[in-house]
Order: sequence, then structure tokens, then C-alpha cells
Amino acid sequence: MSHRNYRLYFVGSIVSNVGTWMQRVAQDWLVLTIPGNGGAALGITTGLQFLPILLLSPYAGVIADRFPKRRLLQVTQATMALASLLLGVIAALGVAETWHVYTIAFAFGIGAAFDAPARQAFVSEMVGPDDVTNAVGLNSAAFNTARIVGPGLAGLLIGLLGGGMEATGWVILVNAVSYLAVIWQLQRMDTSALRSPKPVGRRPGMLLEGVRYLRGQPKMLMILVLVFFAGTFGMNFQMTSALMATEVFGKGAGEFGILGSALAVGSLSGALMAASRTRVRLRLLFGAAIAFGVAEIVAGTLPSYLAFVLFSPLIGLATITLLNSANATLQIEADPEFRGRVMAIYMTIVMGGTPVGAPVIGWVGETYGARWTLIVGGALVLVGVGLALLLRPSASGGEPPASAEGADVHDEVRGVARRLDELGVRKVAAVHPVARGAG
Repeated sequence: MSHRNYRLYFVGSIVSNVGTWMQRVAQDWLVLTIPGNGGAALGITTGLQFLPILLLSPYAGVIADRFPKRRLLQVTQATMALASLLLGVIAALGVAETWHVYTIAFAFGIGAAFDAPARQAFVSEMVGPDDVTNAVGLNSAAFNTARIVGPGLAGLLIGLLGGGMEATGWVILVNAVSYLAVIWQLQRMDTSALRSPKPVGRRPGMLLEGVRYLRGQPKMLMILVLVFFAGTFGMNFQMTSALMATEVFGKGAGEFGILGSALAVGSLSGALMAASRTRVRLRLLFGAAIAFGVAEIVAGTLPSYLAFVLFSPLIGLATITLLNSANATLQIEADPEFRGRVMAIYMTIVMGGTPVGAPVIGWVGETYGARWTLIVGGALVLVGVGLALLLRPSASGGEPPASAEGADVHDEVRGVARRLDELGVRKVAAVHPVARGAG
């Protein structure tokens, strides 16, 4: 918070994130208000919204490395605002059909695909390498504060406005307006204080260049395997919560919104814990992933709505600890020249797997019951942990030495390597074998 640009970004993101979470609840509720829709339709909607991330994020990472990220974010935020405005108007007029929601969700996803890598990589430009872990944690705290307020507020407003299609439209329109906060705060930033690397010039094969870079980073590859299974099969919370609320517990929009807020209580706790860390270790990543998988399985067996609400914060805590640890590690480890592409591939894996996972989990819920969406999702997360562990020996060279003294030397060399790299000294890896692991 000592960086003015980050303070502006932080305030704008809280406002926008509240609107985003309101729309997520309203959009899912809108799908369920259209006759004939159930878990499969929810899964398809979620899948279509995240499909552009799977298809476009790698290319979006190239764009993020080629253009000023502040301007790029203003464009992407405006694009998503227009998609929200269109969906909100159609729903508020009471004429929304399933194909309308599918189409606009896909269009919204296009904007999000280009927004995500630029937004992730922009963090280090606002605060610098020493404060990246703290900033990632604070970003998650803002996101999850909104996640507490947004779903509950959306459920309340939908209920007060009658609970029908028109009510969801007005909630979605609130989100369309909220994007103006981010656009305005980005405009107010002091560009001279940004630590922006020189934009990468256009050249053939930039995307493959980023993939080749990642292939030479076994520690990063291991993290990507871990988050793929968690993001694809485990993090379908809006769909699984909607199915549990309606089909298992027989609840309405208000109770559905409360589930999202309860989940966010744990996520906020995890985000604040992450903001206090200066170092992330792999055992924290694996511990969080295991806890997440087990918690989802347990949640699928809980007997009552109250028990489900009280248990949801544990799922949120495990989820955000996993994501924050992975995010901060990748940003710190990545060469600034490749950071946009690295974060694009990360976002592709975390969120782009949803078009595959969401329809599968939705089909499981429709075929075997809502409880199995959580049980199967949690089991597949644990499968991902096992596969990532198989890669860990090959990544052991990137871990700190066993002794405390060795660890201190390792961290110091890595820190010097990163700082020299940011100053343009690209051949620092030849100085010391440990520095090679630092990129």
C-alpha cells in the first residue's frame, strides 16, 4: 500500500469485483429461471464463458508482453462492461433465452481472456519484485472481500426484486457500471512510477518461445499440473453450490448467495495469510491442494444446509492458499520478458480447463446427483496431486538447499539474479550454477 498506483488499483478492483460476483450469482440464477434448464445448462454456460480463456489466453500473453498493460486493461474492462450491459438489458426486459446467455457468456469470456494475463503481470509493474507476494495476497483479499459481499448482495437484491428473470437483469446491470471504477483508477495512475519492462517487439514464434521457456522450468511445470486439476475439476463453485442449494437442500436465491459468501470467508482468511508471507514453499502448495480435494469430498457428504455453510470456509481457505502460492511463485520465478506469457499459460490452465471440467461435473450432477459433483471433483484434485508429485524429483534442483545457511545463500543469489535481469543483464545465469535456476 506504500505504492500510490497500487492503492488506486486496489480500490478500483474492490468495486469491480463486487459487481463481478453479483453478476456470477445473477447469471447462474438467470439460467435456472429459464424453463427446462438444470445442471447441464449451468455447466455449458460456465464452460462457454471460460472457453475463450482456453483458446485465446496464450496469444493474449503475447499481446500483454507487446503492449502497455495499463492501456490494455482499460480496453478489456470496457469490453466486459459492454457484454454485461447487453445481458443485463435483455434479462431486465424479460426476454432472455438460453442461447442469449450462452452467446454473451462467450463474448464476455473473450474480454476476460485478454484481461487476465495483463492484469496478473501488471502487479509486478506496480510494486516491484520485493512486494509481489504481498500484492498477490492483497489482490486476493480484495477479490474475496468482494466475494463475501457480492453473492449475498446479489441474492438479497434478486429476492427483493421478485426472484425472476427481470430481477437478475438489474443485478447484472450493476456489474456493467462497476467496470468504470477500474477504468477510471487506471487512468489516474502515475505512469512514471510503473516498473514496466520495455515492450517486446513483434517477431515470429513468440508464443512458442514462451512455451519453450516454460519447458525449461521444471518447477513451474509441476505447479501447472497441480493447478490444472484443481481449476478444471474442483473450482466449479458457482455450479456446485447452485445445485446443492436447489436440489439437495431445497433453498432459494438468498440461501444460494449465502453459500458464496461463506466460501469467501475462508478465501479472505487465506488471502490475508498469504499477504503476510515473503516466501512460498512447495510443501505449502501440496498441502493446500490435498486439503482442497479432501474438503470437497467431505462437503459432498454433509447432511444439512447449515453444515454445508459452516464447512464452506475451509474449502475457500484451501483454494486461495493454493492459487496465491502458485501465482506468486510463477511471477517471482519468471523472467520479466516472459512474464506476460507465463501468466497467460497459468491462467489458461487454471481457468481454461473449465470448459472441459464444468460440463463433465454438470453431467455428473444431473446423472448421479448434486453431491457427486463435489465428491468426484475432489477425488480428481487428489489425482492431480499424485501426478504433480511424480514430477517433483525432477524439480528438486529448484528447491532451496537443506541447510539454513545454504537456503540463505540460494535466496540471495536468486534475488541478485532477478534484479540484474530486470536491469537488462541477460547473461547473469553464467555467473553461478544456482543462478541458472533463477532464470
